[in-house]
Amino acid sequence: MAAFSTSSSRPYHIVIFGASGFTGQFVVEEVARTASEGPKGNLKWAVAGRNRTKLEKVVEQAAGALSKPELKSEVDILIADVGDPDSLAAMCKQAVIVLSCVGPYRFFGEPVVKSCVENGTHCIDISGEPQFLESMQLNYHDQAAEKGVYIVGSCGFDSIPADIGVIYTRDQFKGTLTSIESFLTASAGPEGGCIHDGTWQSAIYGLADSNKLRSLRKKFGHKPLPVVGTKIKRRWPMIGLPNELQQYAIPFMGSDPSVVKRTQRYLNEELNESPVQYGAYVGVGGISNIFKLVFAGLMFFFLVKFSFGRNLLMKFPEFFSFGFFSKEGPTRKQMEGASFRFIFLGEGYTEGSDPSEGKPNGKIRTLVKGPEAGYVATPIAMVQAALTMLNESDSLPKTGGVYTPGATFAKTTIVDRLNKHGIQFSVL
Repeated sequence: MAAFSTSSSRPYHIVIFGASGFTGQFVVEEVARTASEGPKGNLKWAVAGRNRTKLEKVVEQAAGALSKPELKSEVDILIADVGDPDSLAAMCKQAVIVLSCVGPYRFFGEPVVKSCVENGTHCIDISGEPQFLESMQLNYHDQAAEKGVYIVGSCGFDSIPADIGVIYTRDQFKGTLTSIESFLTASAGPEGGCIHDGTWQSAIYGLADSNKLRSLRKKFGHKPLPVVGTKIKRRWPMIGLPNELQQYAIPFMGSDPSVVKRTQRYLNEELNESPVQYGAYVGVGGISNIFKLVFAGLMFFFLVKFSFGRNLLMKFPEFFSFGFFSKEGPTRKQMEGASFRFIFLGEGYTEGSDPSEGKPNGKIRTLVKGPEAGYVATPIAMVQAALTMLNESDSLPKTGGVYTPGATFAKTTIVDRLNKHGIQFSVL
């Protein structure tokens, strides 16, 4: 297994690559905020990217935001570029874990993964792009396993709340949990809210390449996962959410379902655990929002098929998303007022019941809630994933490889760590 401790030649527990990007700047602040939780209470870390001036500005900004002026002299700056393999190798050789914040990952993510595997460095990213995540598993899992390197994708809001939420719900259920439906709602504060257009770009390219994702999945040669209990039915096209949420929902189009399914496959095939079926939905509010969504969705699905359409979508994200995405991203005031809630509704067979006979006879409801999803919860989740790896390496999968958060952290205390930092898990 690749080392989880620093050495004279590998001086940093964590290097944040892409630290001057929109999300990266908040990851820097979160690492600085939680450095005392590192091994032996002392996390050694650095920032990395292409432009020294921008990186210095990010460190200075973190120093001001956290009232820690010492950061300006204590945090080292490394220069690395995805287009320069030698610079990536030099960076990776100095880190135990690289936090990769360089999206869209379909364009910039693979060189980082490749260099980490080659140089014995663990890697965590916050990608919500199934094609990238699954292609990394297909292309690098065996090499990572040989090197004892852990490559863990989707460790931000995509998809730690959903993936770890499913495992948490399963662990709280007394018996054999067979299926879960999750319902996500996000709330903006009085200042409103939006998402930086980097996520918008990932969605554009992801939908445009959906055929490639289907062909990629065929290369794995997976057999269907066994279904225990009643087969879950997809609710479509529109459903009323559980009573307490009072709004409409649609199937969630993000990466959570594919990440959760990969986790359940790992738990079933590698650990012989009963797989949990999963359906994901997102609340869209009242009837007026549904009309907006239908209009925007039809326009998006049409334009994304053509290069001129994709260019239009990327040039005017605010117009085509009704202000939901913007090139500037949210302000700090907007982030302070925003939050998310996942409600998980599970069913299964209670203790003493035979899962092979009759319908499930037990239910459970759990909640995962937290602060603004993209730039507050995501850095918290990413940094706690890294600290969990550093502090609980004995609880990770027995061999290295390319894993989901659920596969990586199922046997760790990551839920307790997240609870302490504002991403809270509870049984309702």
